[in-house]
Amino acid sequence: MTFLTTLFLQAHATPATADSLVTAAQQEAATTIEKISLLHLLSEGGVLMIPLLLCSLILVYVFVERLLFIRKASVIDRSFMKRIREQIESRNKEKAIAICKELNNPVGRIIEKGVTRMDKPIEIIEKSMENEGSLEVYQLEKNLSIISSISGIAPILGFLGTIAGMIILFFNVQHQGFSLETIAGGIYTKMVTSATGLIIGLLAYMGNAYLIAQINKNVNRMEAASVEFLDIIQDTHH
Repeated sequence: MTFLTTLFLQAHATPATADSLVTAAQQEAATTIEKISLLHLLSEGGVLMIPLLLCSLILVYVFVERLLFIRKASVIDRSFMKRIREQIESRNKEKAIAICKELNNPVGRIIEKGVTRMDKPIEIIEKSMENEGSLEVYQLEKNLSIISSISGIAPILGFLGTIAGMIILFFNVQHQGFSLETIAGGIYTKMVTSATGLIIGLLAYMGNAYLIAQINKNVNRMEAASVEFLDIIQDTHH
C-alpha cells in the first residue's frame, strides 16, 4: 500500500511537490550513508588492527601507571626542609633520617642519603646525593621508552595495513574486473588502519611529552632540595 500511495502522489504532484519529494529522498539517503558504525569501520581495518589494539591497551596502562607513580613522588611537605634544618642544627641524625623516611619520596631519599653522610666532607655528601638522585630519576623515567616506541610503531603499523589492503584491492581488480564502487569502498576501509595508527601515535607522543614535563618538575624539586641541604651542612660546619 505504501508503494502504491507513493506512486499515486507522484502522479498527481505538482513539479514543486515532485522536487520536494526528490530532495527529501536525497536527504534521507545522505543521512543513511552518514550513519557509519565505528565498530564496523574498525573491523574493516584488517588483521593489523589487532596489534594496534594491543598498542592502545599498553599505552593506556603504562601512561596511567607512570602518571600515578610520578604524582605520588611529587607529594612533599612544605615544612620538610625546615624540619630537616632543625634536626641538623641540633645534630640529631636519627630524627632527621626518620623525617626523611616518613616523607617516602625521591626528595626524602636523596636528603636521607645526605643525612647519613653528614659527618663526611662536603664533596662526599654531594657525590652520594648525586648518585641517589640519578637512581631516583631512573625510577621516574622507567617504562617511558615503551610509550615513546608506541608513538613511532603505531603509525607504521597503520600505513602497513593500508598498503597491504591496497595490494589486495588491486589484486582483486585485476582478477575480478574494475568497479568504481568496489575500489572506493576498499580504499576508505583500508585507510582506517592509517587513521587508527596516527591517532594512537599522536596520543602516545602527547602522553610521553606530558610525563617528561612532570618528571622535569620533580627533578627540579630534587635539585633545589639538594642545594638547600648542602647549604645547611655548610652552615653547621662553620
